[in-house]
Amino acid sequence: MTEHAPLILDIAGTQLSADDRRRLAHPLTGGVILFTRNWENRAQLLELTSAIKAVRDDLLICVDHEGGRVQRFRSDGFTHLPPMRALGAMWMQDGKGGPGSGAMAATNAATAAGYVLASELRACGVDFSFTPVLDLDWGGSGVIGDRAFHADPRVVALLAKSLAHGLLQAGMAHCGKHFPGHGFVKADSHTEIPVDRRGLKALLQDDAAPYAWLRGTLTSVMPAHVIYPKVDSRPAGFSRKWLQDILRGRLGFDGAIFSDDLSMEGARRIDGRLVGYTEAAVAALQAGCDLVLLCNQSLGDGHVVDELLDGLAAQQAQGEWQPSQDSESRRVALLPQTLPLAWDDLMFQPAYQQALEMLP
Repeated sequence: MTEHAPLILDIAGTQLSADDRRRLAHPLTGGVILFTRNWENRAQLLELTSAIKAVRDDLLICVDHEGGRVQRFRSDGFTHLPPMRALGAMWMQDGKGGPGSGAMAATNAATAAGYVLASELRACGVDFSFTPVLDLDWGGSGVIGDRAFHADPRVVALLAKSLAHGLLQAGMAHCGKHFPGHGFVKADSHTEIPVDRRGLKALLQDDAAPYAWLRGTLTSVMPAHVIYPKVDSRPAGFSRKWLQDILRGRLGFDGAIFSDDLSMEGARRIDGRLVGYTEAAVAALQAGCDLVLLCNQSLGDGHVVDELLDGLAAQQAQGEWQPSQDSESRRVALLPQTLPLAWDDLMFQPAYQQALEMLP
């Protein structure tokens, strides 16, 4: 097993370049995240994921594939999955509609969505999706919006657990995001540095409640690039208090922790100071992240990716961060443990066909 491979990187195109292969072979690289630009059709995607595994078979191939507006692959047979808010709306019809509506229908649909999502991705060689969103639908966040299941943390937790069950049935791990909650703030952490001024008690009672209830279900968690100044001056993904004291200590979570994308604006300033990607990566690892993402930096000559690989290696040599065998074990545990069904076989599988019928 690699000593510790914490970096999740992206690639520029629909095929691996020589630079991609070199970066993916680096001992600090633990996986790759795919985007719509990496997609043409299912045959191409399967060739790409096979080429990635040929570089190193333990690389974790990831994608943001939630349903609704966040779904990277939408053509060539991929099912258009509903936004998670649609499942919350089904839940709210409990006792008001006939068959096919209500809480049980919503949980069944969530399980079906997870199963379809994971089965289709795995048939194309993708290991892992960053879903479900556990943020509460407070109504003011444009970046979260209909990606959230509901405003009630109890409904969020039960629908997320059902979705996770479907993913796991198809052999895929999952990631609850964005801890402790991104739904209350209006600012988008991709382009701004959101600040949530509520206290810890309110956050734990509402937004973070699903993480406590699902601590035995979630296989990984992604913290928000949001500052909660009444708890810590740093964004949650760079805060030992949030990740070590609260998420691991108080809430008892023992799965993998991913940073959100280090290229987002919410990750570019720590302690009020503009930081580079290497410094941000080290800060996230020191705070308690097991894995860190750098997205959309392979475009062009990709020098930023090389700077991060070289910089993190230099920081390790200088003792600024210590590789963690526990972190590496958590990364490896996210890899699928079963063989996927080929796409043509999946199309005739009864469980898959039943799941399609349950989707709203």
